[in-house]
Amino acid sequence: MIPLKYTVESDIGLKRKINEDRAAFVERPDHFKLAILADGMGGHNAGDIASEMAIKELEYLFKNAISKNFETTHSKKRWMLEVIKNVNEKIYKHSLINESCSGMGTTLIAVLIDHEKCLISHIGDSRVYHFMPNRVDLVTRDHSYVNILLENGEISEEEAENHPQKNVIIKALGTELNVEPDFYELSMEEQSYLLICSDGLSNKLSVDEMSAILTFEMTIEEKGKKLVQLANDSGGEDNISLVLLSLNNEEV
Repeated sequence: MIPLKYTVESDIGLKRKINEDRAAFVERPDHFKLAILADGMGGHNAGDIASEMAIKELEYLFKNAISKNFETTHSKKRWMLEVIKNVNEKIYKHSLINESCSGMGTTLIAVLIDHEKCLISHIGDSRVYHFMPNRVDLVTRDHSYVNILLENGEISEEEAENHPQKNVIIKALGTELNVEPDFYELSMEEQSYLLICSDGLSNKLSVDEMSAILTFEMTIEEKGKKLVQLANDSGGEDNISLVLLSLNNEEV
């Protein structure tokens, strides 16, 4: 079996005063792993509090969960839904009792990894891409106003790319008492990559640009840094974060 390699990057970018993104990769002794990415938002710069709470809570709950929770796809999904609802409620209640955190929330991508099998939970407009030898799949569907217009045929792909309300999301973690994440399942193939990223990356780089970097003869850490560098070179208006996973036995 090809070992899973990973790298985590989170960069403030060139224009923001603080980094409201958080990303992490957590490993358990029983081989299960969790990749997490959160892009925070909210008044008074409370987005960093929301994303930090999301990452820390999920990390703690994952490390302390019993293995039985991860025996089947059904049990994994049930566990993930339960912990996301718990974390959502905690962030929401924190925003109600702390005036400076009013209205805060965060996107969330959480990928539960069982060897090559990945269960992905998704809220907001952070994304997961699956790069395979012959194709690339955008796995997640943005929870955004612009994506609704696009899916309803009201605007074109090109109009969506430049829409003035592109960053308006319609679902986030912590903004309401209840939240329902979307779930996706996939199996990583040999020679494939899974890229989890905030919109600070996906808004600046095309899929072709991402793919090109993944073909470079570099370590996975260097590829992660190169993706961030290129997003900054393209403007760097937002925070830029990613978790990059590789099942590539030719990885340097």
